[in-house]
Amino acid sequence: MGPFKGQTGRPLYTPAERVRRDATVWTLVQGILAPLQFFVFLVSLALVLRTLATGEGEAAANASVVIKTVVLYAIMVTGAIWEKVVFGRYLFAPAFYWEDMVSMAVLALHTAYLAALLTGRLDTTGLMLLALAAYATYAINATQFLLKLRAARLQAPSDLSSFAEAAR
Repeated sequence: MGPFKGQTGRPLYTPAERVRRDATVWTLVQGILAPLQFFVFLVSLALVLRTLATGEGEAAANASVVIKTVVLYAIMVTGAIWEKVVFGRYLFAPAFYWEDMVSMAVLALHTAYLAALLTGRLDTTGLMLLALAAYATYAINATQFLLKLRAARLQAPSDLSSFAEAAR
């Protein structure tokens, strides 16, 4: 599998999928939510690490993880809609199968954090460590998506040359 291919060995986007991707408002929504989520992640990570290091700022750290989780849910729901518009299925389109699989783990860990926070099942240290596990998984997932975005950009010129050849 080269950098221009999805998991199935085909180009990341067919010409029709690329048109749908470029035409849908959900691409813009994802383009806004992704950097917002990353910014919230960085702020929250700093607050979580501060709480673990000093024992201070527990309320701010917890609030930041809740905000990060809400933004995560928003990007996951809108991302599923985007995937439906572009690929015809809400999740696990072949081009994004592994990214979606890791996203499920990210969702599970963030949701476990919310459950632990609401039920009081973990102390502050346990909550912060669970948040770090969720954040480490999120960092892996964000890297997957950045690599996929890079592959899509690298694929674009070859699509244009394919169209030019087809037009001859």
